Formats: sequence, structure tokens, C-alpha cells
Amino acid sequence: MAVATNELTQLGKKVRTARTPEKAVLETFANTNPGRDYVVRLSAPEFTTLCPITGQPDFAVIVIDYAPADRMVESKSLKLFLGSFRNHGTFHEDCTVYIHDRLKEAMSPKFLRVTGIWNARGGIAIDVVVQTGDLPASCTLLPLGGIDYRGGRQ
Repeated sequence: MAVATNELTQLGKKVRTARTPEKAVLETFANTNPGRDYVVRLSAPEFTTLCPITGQPDFAVIVIDYAPADRMVESKSLKLFLGSFRNHGTFHEDCTVYIHDRLKEAMSPKFLRVTGIWNARGGIAIDVVVQTGDLPASCTLLPLGGIDYRGGRQ
């Protein structure tokens, strides 16, 4: 089944990354299988943002799991959205929650979980999980155990 790409403004075009996450556009497209429950996982192993106090870079693996309802997030717009954090100062917790909330607003999925696996700074690693909705009974989430703190796969 084909996805209607005429509603997408970034896919297939040269687009600059937004200067801030608030200005980034998250695009969605129609789920061509709305009557079927399934889970989509999107992983960003090279996510970066800045500490809002020191300006030092923070690195994370961002893992997004969702059970779509009527809309799905378009991956290029997600990449550009996540890239908009590169020069943005935010705490790990606020950043992970913000990513979750923007995705929830854009897609209204049945279930959404955003996990931020943040690299240690000052000897402490901070992992953040924010989740809403109910995972459909027929679905299973992939384990997070295959992701290490350096952004690669174990």
C-alpha cells in the first residue's frame, strides 16, 4: 500500500535543521494498517544536546517505541527534529520528556515510550523513560538490553 507523500514537506528535499526544537517540524503520514496492532522502534544512537549550565555536550541513545493509531512519524522529519537539539541547552530529563510530548502531539499513538540512555557525566549515568498509553495486548516491546552506553549495539 502506498503512502501519500504529497502531505510531506521535508522528505526528498534539501531542508536545514531548525535552530531550536520548538521550531522543528515533526511530520506524520497516514498509517496504512490502522486496523492492525504493531510496534515501531526508532533509534537515534548519536543524539547530542548541551548542558544548560556548562554548555558542555551531552550524548545519548534515544529509543522511541510506539504503537501507531492513525498517524506515523516520518523518519527524516524526526532526524531533523532530533538534530535541532545539537546546540540547545536542556537537562536530560526535560529533553526526553519534550521529545515524548512532541511525538505524542504529532501522532496521537495508542502507546508511546521514549527512552533516553544518557552517557555518564561526572560519574553518573541518567536514564529517562517516559511512557503514555496502553501497549496493545497483542504487541511485545523489543528489549533495551542490546543497546550500550556508547551508542552501539552489544
